[in-house]
Amino acid sequence: MRALLQRVSRASVAVADETTGEIDAGLLILVCAMPEDTEATADALARKIVNLRLFKDDEGRMNLSLAQTGGAALVVSQFTLAADTSRGTRPGFSYAAKPDKARALYEYFVERVKELGIQTQTGVFGADMAVALVNDGPVTIWLDTDAP
Repeated sequence: MRALLQRVSRASVAVADETTGEIDAGLLILVCAMPEDTEATADALARKIVNLRLFKDDEGRMNLSLAQTGGAALVVSQFTLAADTSRGTRPGFSYAAKPDKARALYEYFVERVKELGIQTQTGVFGADMAVALVNDGPVTIWLDTDAP
């Protein structure tokens, strides 16, 4: 799975001008399932994100995790994280999981983040969404479960 994390002071997602998810301080998590991903992959990614130390401690150092700060997560499906830009000028998306599998893994991932104690809001899988955020830092981290 791939994820793009943005530490935010606030973020929201809307579909057709209706807000479907909104958080204050925490992480905006854009997530994409790949064809070889499994529930075990989603478990590992959820644990990594919830425990990744991206938040400032009392000394201003990034030493605290989302779990430690009590921050929230806004999870948005983002198949374009699987873009193949190796040929031409139009990205291909054959590296993304097929929609049925991707939806199941996205929903499983969201449930895992919730089970890890994080207040979680979401977008709508497959919808045309408008995402708004105030990036805190800015801090933006790319994760790929296949990366070494």
